Amino acid sequence: MISLGTPYKNAATKLMLLGSGELGKEVAIEAQRFGLEVIAVDRYAHAPAMQIAQRSHVVTMTDPIALESIIRKENPNFIVPEVEAIATEVLLKLEMEGYNIIPTAKSTFLTMNREGIRELASKELAIPTSRYFFASSPEELTKAANHLGFPCVIKPIMSSSGKGQKVIQSLEEIDEAWNYAITNARGDAQKVIVEEFIDFDYEITLLTIRHSKGTTFCPPIGHIQIDGDYRESWQPHPMSEKALNQAELIAKQVTEALGGKGIFGVEFFIKNESVIFSEISPRPHDTGLVTLISQDLSEFALHVRAILGFPINKIHQIGPSASCAIVAEGTSDNIQYVGIEDALSLPDTGLRIFGKPNIDGHRRLGVALAIGKSIEEAREKARLVASQVNIIL
Repeated sequence: MISLGTPYKNAATKLMLLGSGELGKEVAIEAQRFGLEVIAVDRYAHAPAMQIAQRSHVVTMTDPIALESIIRKENPNFIVPEVEAIATEVLLKLEMEGYNIIPTAKSTFLTMNREGIRELASKELAIPTSRYFFASSPEELTKAANHLGFPCVIKPIMSSSGKGQKVIQSLEEIDEAWNYAITNARGDAQKVIVEEFIDFDYEITLLTIRHSKGTTFCPPIGHIQIDGDYRESWQPHPMSEKALNQAELIAKQVTEALGGKGIFGVEFFIKNESVIFSEISPRPHDTGLVTLISQDLSEFALHVRAILGFPINKIHQIGPSASCAIVAEGTSDNIQYVGIEDALSLPDTGLRIFGKPNIDGHRRLGVALAIGKSIEEAREKARLVASQVNIIL
């Protein structure tokens, strides 16, 4: 029998978020629906999840001493990493002491670094991936690119939201790609992954939930990325039964190897009916923001239910749905939004403004949501909703 406490009381059930952005905020909302006490941790003040959490802390999460200190001080029942840039050696240590890391410290450690998860998938599990090499210098990068041929894809081994990713067409771009990857990497790893360029038909995210009753899949999510950063997603993405079955088989294989309970965002390239594993996140996925309107239980609700050990039954897909990221570029610590009444004038639409405290460069500040009679109509409506929101910096 699962027992949950009450916030601020001795028997409170405490969930600590390591990373408190827009995805963490939705997790916090769902956790609080069950009366959990939420502690939001991030590297900067007033992050979105901090604005609704019972308590918050500003910590450099790559600093093992600072991270361990705040975890021991709060002594949470559940530790939920929501970003990649974390001192994972601390999580490995604390898990051995009995702390509950979601989904596991191993999964956080392996997926934080592209080298770890790619080696697990390709070598240990023999799952189809693009051909790849790792490079620790521009010279090694040149060698790898020559071997793979052009175009090829250069990524930092540690990054998120496509930061540092570049497709190169020739050797003349090697130095620029190396500097771009290293400059935009998280952490201090001086290493990149060089991947074969896959001329795929489409790519999907398959949200995979490991819970008390087994493994459940959400309908596949199609998406568009620009410079590796999510801009649009839609659900369900049409694909053959054969390709979907293969994607589900691979997703189950990888998530079982990582273990634990919670939601995983598993990314695939699809060419004809061939399914090629790309990446995995052991947490809610940004392309899964569409589930805020497309399903009766969003990816965030599913994540929290799985974490708490609650059963997950049939997931009801409401209809063809889409999301469109609201992105701005500039510098401001006093962001304002106008036009929301126009944005919400269309039926079967939604909007989330994340409440990020500032912008310095390029940043995702919100997401538009829509349901349509078809995927095409839903995408068009979501884009229209996003276009009506004017951002004043």
